Amino acid sequence: MRADIAAGVSPAAALFHSLGDETRLRIVARLALGEARVVDLTAELGLAQSTVSKHLACLRDCGLVGYRAQGRQSFYSLTRPELTGLLVAAEHLLAATGHAVALCPAGAGEAVR
Repeated sequence: MRADIAAGVSPAAALFHSLGDETRLRIVARLALGEARVVDLTAELGLAQSTVSKHLACLRDCGLVGYRAQGRQSFYSLTRPELTGLLVAAEHLLAATGHAVALCPAGAGEAVR
């Protein structure tokens, strides 16, 4: 693999790994619609507050999500508008492949032989 390609793969793998968790991806997809508080996310996504908070912390550490304080409340939002475009592109790719990735053993975490 060329060095310039290899240099770009590791950060890209980290990005996709951060989005590879279904809960984090659900949070990102919801935040693509607009900002939300933890209480909003727990109600809308049917998740525990501790789960939402843990995944928001991860997404904040990755620089994908930020927040603004208003009084005693925090409103979370996507920090990068490009992330919404990435989600849309992923939906188009899934539609184009007939969601075949769901049947791919490597996509399910199994080792490729």
